[in-house]
Parts: sequence; structure tokens; C-alpha cells
Amino acid sequence: MIVTADDFGLAPEVNQAVEQAHRNGILSAASLMVGARASPDAVARARRMPSLRVGLHLVLTDGAPILARDRIPDLVNGAGSLRTDMVKAGVDIFLRPSVRRQMRAEIEAQFAAFRETGLQLDHVNSHHHFHLHPTVGAELLRVGVENGMRGVRVPREPRRLLRQIEPGTKTVFDPITVPWAALLQSRVRHRGLRAPDRVFGLTWSGAMTQPRLLGILNNLPEGAIEIYLHPATSNAFPEAKSGYRYADELAALTSPAVMAALRASGAQLSGFADLR
Repeated sequence: MIVTADDFGLAPEVNQAVEQAHRNGILSAASLMVGARASPDAVARARRMPSLRVGLHLVLTDGAPILARDRIPDLVNGAGSLRTDMVKAGVDIFLRPSVRRQMRAEIEAQFAAFRETGLQLDHVNSHHHFHLHPTVGAELLRVGVENGMRGVRVPREPRRLLRQIEPGTKTVFDPITVPWAALLQSRVRHRGLRAPDRVFGLTWSGAMTQPRLLGILNNLPEGAIEIYLHPATSNAFPEAKSGYRYADELAALTSPAVMAALRASGAQLSGFADLR
């Protein structure tokens, strides 16, 4: 089982939570946003925690790019931040060769920035799961393999199990992203890369509380499982997303009850590199 913190490097509050959850809880991995303001602090912390598996959290939307604005004019807004209109950005990437070239350059730049940290690349995923876009996913796999990528998150969540854990949970079948996830999984397998069989964190994103985490641990399906969260030491920091229960997620990761449930489950904490 892999327990991952996304948005590593987003803010000092996130980095502090990652360190606490790894040293004193069940967190085994973190996904680094190389262009975020607190990325240098995250890298320094990761170097002090060699047992923490660190991957690249590729950011192509709603975040800070690596390349200058004039290199990727169609991917950024007037302030130089990556666009937040994911649907239109996705259409532009699919239809316009010039935008695809910019996207490819930014992906290569983020892999290069990760390489410069000196950290071992355990896995790759993307902000808002943008690598489910078939064009983005194909380019991520191409560039990733060239950079020693070994594992990729394929966000396929067992919705029936969530409703069993918490009756009344609203899980929506998305007729667009579900087929794209299946396509991504096929591509990942074709390239011989590693991916968990099931992923938890989509439906309860930003709200993976202790009861929910306990529910997953007490009902683990067979195979390789990834649970991803967004812990932070505070719910109030400049980059915080409205409604996210960052501190509750940190509390869940370090809860004695959760650690006891993990031991009782017999699951082994690991990273993507450990998957068969």
C-alpha cells in the first residue's frame, strides 16, 4: 500500500505536514510540485527523509510553470500562471500543434527540474489528474520513460466500496474520464510501468478524514492500493483550496487508531518502485 501526499512544495504548511505524517504516521510517499513557491523547502526536507518516496506532481493547469511566459504563451494567463480553464485548455492541446509543443516543453522542463533536485524519481502523477487527457498522458509517458519514470498513478477508484464504507456517498460515473483512465492504464501496462490496482482519494479529495481512512484500511481490496491525501498543518494559507480539510487529513495520517488499523490489515507500506 502506498499512502501519498500530493502538492508537496505548495506551501510551508504542506511541507511540514508531509514531514510529520511520514515521521509520525503512515505517509510513505509525496508528489512534488517543482514550480511551487515552497519547492526548495520540500526538497530539503525530502533529503533529510531518505525513506520518503518522492515523485513528480506534474502541473499543467492551476499552478506555477517552470518555463517563462513567452515560451508557453498559450498555457498561461495574463499573470503568467497556468490556466485554470481545463476543458478549453484540453481542447487547445488536442487541436493545436503549437499548444502541444508548448505543453511538451513544459513537461520536459518539469522533469528536468525534478532531476536537478537529485531525488530519486519514484512516480509521476498530475495536478487535477490532467494526465487523463489522452494527449497529455501520451506525452507524459514518452518524456517520463526517457527520464527514468517507473510508476504512474492511474486514478481508478472502487466506487462501490466507498458506498459500502460510507452509505450515502455520492459517486458519479464520469463517461469521459472513466474511459480515459482505462486508456491510460493500458498505455502504462504496455510500457511496463508500475501502477496501483486501485486508488482512493478522488471522491473524498480534501476530506480524507480519520473515519474514512479507517474505513478504507478496514476494507482493503486485494492488490496494490494507493491512498492519496492533501495534508497541511493549517487550513489557512495563501494557496489553500476552499473547503479542503487539510488539518483533518494530517490528523488522520498520524492517528494512533489509523496506525493500528494499518498494522491489523497486514498491508505493507511502500512506494511505486516497490510494486511488481
